[in-house]
Amino acid sequence: MFLKFTTRREFLNYGKLSLLFLLSSCGDLPNKTKIALQNSFYPESFKDTIPKDWKQEKINFESILLQKNRKTTSNAEFILINDGWITSLDFAEFEEINEYPLIENLDKRSIDFLESFNQNQRSKLFPIGVVPYTIIIKNNKELINSARTSWDFLLSKKLTGKIIFPQSPRIILSISKKINSSNSLKKLKSQAMLFDDKNTLNWLINSDACVAIVPYSLCSKYLKIDPRLSLVFPNQGVPLMWHFLLSRSNRNNAILIKWIKSLENKLIVDKLVSQGWYLPFNSDYLQSKYKSEMYPISGPSEKCWKNSWSFPVLTNEQKITLENFWNESLAP
Repeated sequence: MFLKFTTRREFLNYGKLSLLFLLSSCGDLPNKTKIALQNSFYPESFKDTIPKDWKQEKINFESILLQKNRKTTSNAEFILINDGWITSLDFAEFEEINEYPLIENLDKRSIDFLESFNQNQRSKLFPIGVVPYTIIIKNNKELINSARTSWDFLLSKKLTGKIIFPQSPRIILSISKKINSSNSLKKLKSQAMLFDDKNTLNWLINSDACVAIVPYSLCSKYLKIDPRLSLVFPNQGVPLMWHFLLSRSNRNNAILIKWIKSLENKLIVDKLVSQGWYLPFNSDYLQSKYKSEMYPISGPSEKCWKNSWSFPVLTNEQKITLENFWNESLAP
C-alpha cells in the first residue's frame, strides 16, 4: 500500500483525511432515539429489551447536578421514571401517550392506579412495570412462617435494632397501618437499625441486621447466590413501586409501540419476572405471573397481590399532614 505514496508523511496525512471523512459521514446519520432512565432502578433483563439502536441516557433525580439532568431529559424522546419521582417532572413538556393503541394493553391494576392521577398526568403516563417490595430475612428460618402471614412479626423483640427500612416515611407509615398494635408506627421505628435505599443489601449482608425491606427487582440476584437470605411476601400485601414511560414527541409512535409489543414475548416475560419486574398488561400469560403460590423465590402470591397497595401523588396538604404525623411519632 505504501507504493501509492512517495513519502511516509503523505501516507499519514491521507490517513488523517480518511478519519475526518469517516467522522463527518457519521455526523450525517440520523440521530439515535434517546431514552432517559434512572439506571439503578432497572434490572438488566429490562434494559436489554430496549432497542439496540436507541441511546440510553442515565439520569438521577437525587443528583446535585440538576442542570445536567434537565439537559439530558430535554434531549430525550422518552423518559422512564418511577412513581416516587414523578413530581420532579414538568408534565407540560410531554405529549399525551395513552391515546395510542397501547392503552388497550393495560390491565385493571394499572388502569385503576392511573385513575388516581389528575387528567393531565394520567394522559401522559404509561405504566410499563410494577415492582413489589419484599421482606428479606437473613439467617432466621423461624421468622418466615409468621412473616408470610402478616407484618406483625416486625415488632418481635428479637428484631429490635436489626431491621433496615426504606428511606421513605410514606412506605413505613403504610406498613405500620397493617400491624395490629397501638402506636404501631412509633414501635416500628424503634425496631430500625437504619433507613436506607442505596446500600440496603450490603448493610444486610455485612452487619448484624436480620431483616430488610426492599424492591424485589433490586435484590433478586442476591437471593440466588446467598443461601443465608430468604424472601417473603406477606399475605397482607406489600407496597408497590410503579414505573412509567413518558414521551416528549409523538413522531416516534410506531417505534414505541413496536418496543412495547415486544415485551410480551414469553421468554422476555419470564426473564423480567425472574428479576422482580412485572408487566402490567392484560395478556393471559402475563396475568398468570400474578398468581404464583410457590415458595420461596417465586414472587408474591395471588392473595398478596390482591392486598398490595400503591402510592398516588400527594397534594401539598397531604404532604404536610404526612410530615406532621411522622414528626409526632418521633416525640417521646
